[in-house]
Amino acid sequence: MDPLGEAEEAADKVDRLIPRAREPENAVLADNARIVRWVGPAFILFSLILLPWTIYLSYTLPSHQVSADYDIAWVGFDIMQMLVLASTGYFALRRSRYLAPAAAAMATLLMVDAWFDVVTSPPDQRMLSIALAALIELPLAALCVWLSYHSEQLAEQRVVLLLRRGSGAHPHRPRRRTRR
Repeated sequence: MDPLGEAEEAADKVDRLIPRAREPENAVLADNARIVRWVGPAFILFSLILLPWTIYLSYTLPSHQVSADYDIAWVGFDIMQMLVLASTGYFALRRSRYLAPAAAAMATLLMVDAWFDVVTSPPDQRMLSIALAALIELPLAALCVWLSYHSEQLAEQRVVLLLRRGSGAHPHRPRRRTRR
């Protein structure tokens, strides 16, 4: 089997292990987009990778830079990223309605991280910070923006379907009420 087929099979296995969120909209229209199926396990893995990185930073960053508690600020920020990344992965796995706001929050954190990594890095490390921003943080932020947008579009489709099912009328025209 080819590597892409094996990866797709692994994603299918993970998808069967995690039940979808018990939210009414999933009964109407489940999100089966390939990217959403892959994001769940990938983001949870990335959040686990952030754990040793955050521990490493807590020991290697100076405790005093131009501001006090410089190390605590970055470690705390990475902990926030780790938690939001894990929750975004979890909501993607569950196909939860909370995926859109979690992905939007993750995109924001990634863009803020890229910005401050680049502007606060010493001159001899700036190219590495730019490379990490361009190759990892900003592409992941773009993916999160897409996830948030996609999830919102799906939610809108679900509302239209529910309206059609509930009223039998056109979803954009209100039903006329008659007086009795």
